[in-house]
Amino acid sequence: MSDYDVPAGIDVLRVFCAPDGRHGNALGVVRDGRDHPDRASRQELARRLGFSETVFVDDPERGHLEIYTPGLRLPFAGHPLVGTAWLLDLEVLELEVGEVFARQDGEFSWITARPEWAPPRTLEQYGSAAEVEALTGPPPGEGWLYAWAWEDEAAGRIRARAFPRRGDGIDEDEATGAAALLLSDRLNRALNISQGRGSQILTAPAPDGSVEIGGRVVLAAQG
Repeated sequence: MSDYDVPAGIDVLRVFCAPDGRHGNALGVVRDGRDHPDRASRQELARRLGFSETVFVDDPERGHLEIYTPGLRLPFAGHPLVGTAWLLDLEVLELEVGEVFARQDGEFSWITARPEWAPPRTLEQYGSAAEVEALTGPPPGEGWLYAWAWEDEAAGRIRARAFPRRGDGIDEDEATGAAALLLSDRLNRALNISQGRGSQILTAPAPDGSVEIGGRVVLAAQG
């Protein structure tokens, strides 16, 4: 079932998969956060697992959880919340930024979030999708970069790639919900984003300033 070797008690999901179920961003979910009760042990496990994010579930009924990259703790991130809401079948997730509402709609899992919750991102528009495709790695510079271009502006279709540039071993992020949220808010329109090797992220801004982020989730491994 799995290309992932993870300890017992950890599920691995792929979030924002393509229509054929491939690709998506790998996510580690520690179902019982009590196994790693302090921040130091959680950070060490996230570093060892090496996923762009790992979630520690502290209360599966209330949706209380924490999110870690290999190098730091995040107050909010898109693909971990979409994936965890799907895995635990939750309608509300409780984070320090506030309540994140979730829903399932056929093959898609959705969360509703606010742009101000997302960490800062540089959203850099390129002249064509081919230019985004041609990037061989993180462009020079510092800080989190979301490189994007229109594939079909009238249809809201975008080609994107994401480069954290934070020195934690994640050179490119396969699918990034927070960046998609910020881009959808900036453009003020629904988007259909192809990111990384072929992951798919859908967005839909709402009149109250929030943005829905959705995608397909598959269970890739159970430790």
